[in-house]
Amino acid sequence: MNYEDDIKIDETALDVEWLNQPRLCLKYSQELAEAKKEVDQAKEKLDVIRADLDKEVRNNPKKFGIEKITEGAIQSNIVIHDLFRTAETRLTEAKYKSEMIRAAVSAIEHRKDALENLVKLYGQQYFAGPKVPRDLSAEALKHAGQKKADAGIAARLKRTKVKA
Repeated sequence: MNYEDDIKIDETALDVEWLNQPRLCLKYSQELAEAKKEVDQAKEKLDVIRADLDKEVRNNPKKFGIEKITEGAIQSNIVIHDLFRTAETRLTEAKYKSEMIRAAVSAIEHRKDALENLVKLYGQQYFAGPKVPRDLSAEALKHAGQKKADAGIAARLKRTKVKA
């Protein structure tokens, strides 16, 4: 899943972006809930493995090379065991995924704020083209010149009709 594509905004289609916003929010919120569930399951699995290994080390310390049972010796053997290491890696990966999705949810929330601000800017005609102030004196001269030209043409037409 590409989070970066989902946070992009097409500023020429704000109506479509607004319609899409709740779907994106729901989508990433559901993904975050699923990721949190995976973290909880990975923690639970790690705890079970820790308890099983603790029991196994206590019941058979010689198998683990322990002469005298101490909490430190038990814990040391647990954390280096392959099952524990694998479960711990899975937990770390689940936490990372959860944090990345949490960041995506945050980005989607920021996207909402950006959409709101873009709509405000459009409402204030921020994106409208430049407005050139009208030069009324130039327009008046042009209008006067056009009237003079029209009068000249009318006079010629009148003379042409009189001769004919």
